[in-house]
Amino acid sequence: HFLKYINYGGYPEIIFSEKMQVNPSRFIKSDIIDKVLLRDLPSLYGIQDVQELNSLFTSIAYNSGQEFSLEALSQASGGVEKNTLKKYIQYLEAAFLIKIIHRIDHNAKKFSRANYFKIYLTNPSLRSALFTPLQATDKLMGAMVETAIFAQWLQRDWFEPWYARWSQGRFQGEVDMVGLSQQNFKPQWALEIKWSNRYFENPGELKSLLNFCETNQLNSALVTTIDKSGTKEMQKLKLHFLPSALYAYTVGKNTILQKQLRS
Repeated sequence: HFLKYINYGGYPEIIFSEKMQVNPSRFIKSDIIDKVLLRDLPSLYGIQDVQELNSLFTSIAYNSGQEFSLEALSQASGGVEKNTLKKYIQYLEAAFLIKIIHRIDHNAKKFSRANYFKIYLTNPSLRSALFTPLQATDKLMGAMVETAIFAQWLQRDWFEPWYARWSQGRFQGEVDMVGLSQQNFKPQWALEIKWSNRYFENPGELKSLLNFCETNQLNSALVTTIDKSGTKEMQKLKLHFLPSALYAYTVGKNTILQKQLRS
């Protein structure tokens, strides 16, 4: 069911129609992507070259969950100006097709210049529409699991997720998602998203997560798996393991409950 959610989940019509599942791109592209990217809407934002916009979105969709920079995007797009790319990204975010996630360092400090950032699709099934539906063993499944989990968190318009990435000598560290306190901006929790059971058996390999939690005095963290659950203790840190599908469902369910309480 989780794989179906990743491939078709944003579109209930497809989940309940095997005929549509044969060619989901035909439905999703015509219904969503073409309307937002190739019709009149971009021109209202001063965007003239819709093919260039479409090309950028296609590249982002394929690489959802990766770290980007305007410099790298400019080079990859054949020299499109950074200000133009910025306008495209702002439009795609306003259209709720993508979400920019900003970076902190290992001390949870924000960067004065946001040279690097991650971009996620707001719905993982947009990727299936542009390319092909994924299988559970595909190499890109990890990035789409990450996208699916972020997609659940992004429904909370009162919450801003961050990711951590830093360098210490030769050590390159990264933590997938960090929740910061709105009062003092200190980390309240950390999450590592894995589409693997390997780290449940070998928690010591989660060096970045262990380092980040120790630096920021967190006494627990959460790690997702394929289907393993349980708690392991490493360096006085409790690592709670949970299947990715269950975690995504739990975040989504809690979001609905919290929205009801807020309304």
